Amino acid sequence: MTVATAAPKPIDDFGLWAASFLQPTVLIEFAALAVAVLVAWGVAFLVRRSAAAGENHTSVLFGRRLVDGVLFPVLLLLLGYLARAVLSQWVPLAAFKVIIPVLVSLVVIRVGVKVLQVAFAQAPWVRALERTISWVAWLAMVLWVSGLLPVVLAELDQITWKVGSSTLSVRTLIEGGLTAGAVLILMLWVSSAIEGRLLRHASGSDLSLRKAVSNATRALLLFVGMIIALSAVGIDLTALSVLGGAIGVGLGFGLQKLASNYVSGFVILAERSMRIGDMVRVDNFEGRITDINARYTLIRSATGRESIVPNELLIINRVENLSLADARVWLSTVVSVAYDSDVDLVIRLLTDAAAAQERVLKDPGPSAALSAFGADGLEFTVGYWIADPENGQLNIRSAINLAILDALRRHGIEIPYPQRVLHVLPGETAVPAAAAPKAITGS
Repeated sequence: MTVATAAPKPIDDFGLWAASFLQPTVLIEFAALAVAVLVAWGVAFLVRRSAAAGENHTSVLFGRRLVDGVLFPVLLLLLGYLARAVLSQWVPLAAFKVIIPVLVSLVVIRVGVKVLQVAFAQAPWVRALERTISWVAWLAMVLWVSGLLPVVLAELDQITWKVGSSTLSVRTLIEGGLTAGAVLILMLWVSSAIEGRLLRHASGSDLSLRKAVSNATRALLLFVGMIIALSAVGIDLTALSVLGGAIGVGLGFGLQKLASNYVSGFVILAERSMRIGDMVRVDNFEGRITDINARYTLIRSATGRESIVPNELLIINRVENLSLADARVWLSTVVSVAYDSDVDLVIRLLTDAAAAQERVLKDPGPSAALSAFGADGLEFTVGYWIADPENGQLNIRSAINLAILDALRRHGIEIPYPQRVLHVLPGETAVPAAAAPKAITGS
């Protein structure tokens, strides 16, 4: 590594620069800035009102509020450049030498932050990366305003070393890293916009197919962005052929399970054998599919538990899809009554109790039947269909059981207790001597 020294360039005279802020023309610059702020805010407000209501709070352009998106700072920066060009023809500029760098830094921060928030909404490292972008942008702004940026870049350009046939410098690496970051953020922005448009009005099987297209598009854009970023850093892409061979060997041996999960994920999304929203049973775990990712599928049970199932297991194992052909699910309850009960009345009460629930389908309607002669009483089975198993099965079963219990009590139908008959053989006492009660004598 070679470190060469060069004479530093003269820095702007801060005294003259600060004295220029005392000139009356600075008020004109601030007035122009105020007009630019009002115009940018008004245009952003009108554009937001004309946009769809569902996009106002999640769009990269708008953000949660009008001023924390990308559209407002970009408009303000463009109007700031326009105001500077107009005022430079009439008055000497002082404030806009600070205003323009501040607006540029604000645009960089807002674009980076909003794209990361949309692309990686749940990632824990996003907040740290957002702070890093903010610190780098504000530091570059301070160096720009103070006039130290050209001096710092010139010094960094003097620190060089050779890598093969190429000569790299610290400045080249920094500029390449910033270019790579900008390209990746742009690719994430485009992929997030495509994903949002594909999934906006999708549902059922169409949602799964659109999810597959979205995942493939994001992977392709990130791959292209990575290639462009590596070229910007100065890495020779011909060396990637050797790296690609090494990755292929690794996938063939150590990463075959991971590769199998990714391939299985695309197969599931393409075949649509399982879709987001389906009720499935996998390895005695039953729940609703809430998300299908490239590597795993997320299944949420009615009790609130979530199971992360690798996609490979959904391909090689037996999976019961309760919603693929028909979303309706049949449930049943077994009730025992005394042997002297009115059978026809019991059947009618059981059927009416199930039919009174709103979630129970009317076609086919509920039915009740004498299913068995139990040891303690007659056993009736009442069966019914529901079309929304994702809303829970225990709650509808409990509601019907309560209605059945209330109806049987109102009509005086007995739900028998377990009964046991004790047979006493000749020569034996009914109660063992050890358990016989002692006589009570009084004085």
